[in-house]
Amino acid sequence: MTAPEPRDTDVAAVPHAEPATPGPVPMETGVLGRTYRALSIGIVSVVLLIAFEATAVGTAMPVAARELDGVSLYAFAFSGYFTTSLFGMVLSGQWADRKGPLGPLAAGITAFALGLLLSGTAGAMWLFILGRAVQGLGGGLVIVALYVIVGRAYPERLRPAIMAAFAASWVIPSVVGPLASGAVTEHLGWRWVFTGIPVLVVLPLALALPQIRRRASGPAPRTDPADGTSKAADPPGRRLRLALGISLGAGLLQYAAQDLRWLSLIPGIAGAALLVPAVLGLLPRGTYRAVRGLPSVVLLRGIAAGSFIAAESFVPLMLVTQRGLSPTLAGLSLAAGGVTWALGSFMQSRVRDEARRQRWMVFGMVLVAAAIATAPTVLVDAVPVWIVAVAWGYGCFGMGLVISSTSVLLLQLSPPAEAGTNSAALQISDGLSNVLLLAAGGAAFAALGGGAVGAAGAHGALTGDSSHPAAFASVFLPMAAVALIGAWVAGRLRERQ
Repeated sequence: MTAPEPRDTDVAAVPHAEPATPGPVPMETGVLGRTYRALSIGIVSVVLLIAFEATAVGTAMPVAARELDGVSLYAFAFSGYFTTSLFGMVLSGQWADRKGPLGPLAAGITAFALGLLLSGTAGAMWLFILGRAVQGLGGGLVIVALYVIVGRAYPERLRPAIMAAFAASWVIPSVVGPLASGAVTEHLGWRWVFTGIPVLVVLPLALALPQIRRRASGPAPRTDPADGTSKAADPPGRRLRLALGISLGAGLLQYAAQDLRWLSLIPGIAGAALLVPAVLGLLPRGTYRAVRGLPSVVLLRGIAAGSFIAAESFVPLMLVTQRGLSPTLAGLSLAAGGVTWALGSFMQSRVRDEARRQRWMVFGMVLVAAAIATAPTVLVDAVPVWIVAVAWGYGCFGMGLVISSTSVLLLQLSPPAEAGTNSAALQISDGLSNVLLLAAGGAAFAALGGGAVGAAGAHGALTGDSSHPAAFASVFLPMAAVALIGAWVAGRLRERQ
């Protein structure tokens, strides 16, 4: 049955129809008010389960790889997820813009669940990796569809609050997920970590789907509400070809990075040849020149996510190899960051003035740069190790200010018919920057005596041994510089009046 098209008079269907309202949002009309309660609980619960999966599966993965005799293929369980998720993001954006977000959301949840079941029942490592790839396709479909739902179903004044709720959904899983996964893996087996999650998706979907069908289904009008002009649709075949190019290119680059031989230059060069034109075609024009407005929003998302996550990946390794902490204590040094990230996201949800929002985002990137630059001070024995926990606490606060605000600004700057495409661009910038900056950091780390760097583990942490202190500085200091560039980009998010 074809979903009904949104009515022109339906404010919820047109993201630009309601201007931001100063002052606090009354509870009865807030995201948990009667009008939006079922939808909010449903979609936030979906994010909660995805967050729990992301944190829990990483803990069970080493055991699964060992039991399936696939430790040598361990990294591909992560890269397989990433490469297919990139394709899923672009596909979801095209699908949502033309047919509405209900289809890609339902297909994404289905693929996500099937991927978990396939990995959880795999008898060989290649089947396990295939399941992760299917799961990545579903994850890419879901995340972009959720952004489109927020843009269509919620008025502009409520979007910062629902984005803050998305960020808060990662707090409990980031703390409880690894512990629960470890207990389940130890007492019941790693397969239950994968096969137990799909059942939990049924309730949030039952809550959310009727509201999504009523408030956000059908294609968006292909006109700009500001001037009524018609927007020409971008040919879907072209964008899907570019999506295939970015997925294959990223996969080849990751393979080359994991197989450090001269022959690996061949897939590396081929991957770059596929990746560069695909990225240029999928991101807004002017992104890499930091053109004011939407291009700078997309660029800032990549700079913030890439610099912070690349640096964070080396924190546990630095604390274990240089200061002698156990892996558990090294991980706990980052635990408070989930709370402060949610706090930063909550703070941005209270901002109603866009000029003030931009100032908060500049401040957030300065905090991120300061946190990354502070972390390697523990390489000096006289510096207490708890300084990392403090630094990562205020760094995560800055990330909460920036990441949620980029999502809010993206929807604000996107006409209804382009919300899916632009949301996909935001997620691509986020994911690709993680991989590219982590690869650059890993190369500098190895070149300066960082020892053998293995595959990414849970939360992206790397494994290695006998690392020289200068190798860690070669990662953190350049990433701090990248974050400072992000502070400059954050000043270009609003177009000149």
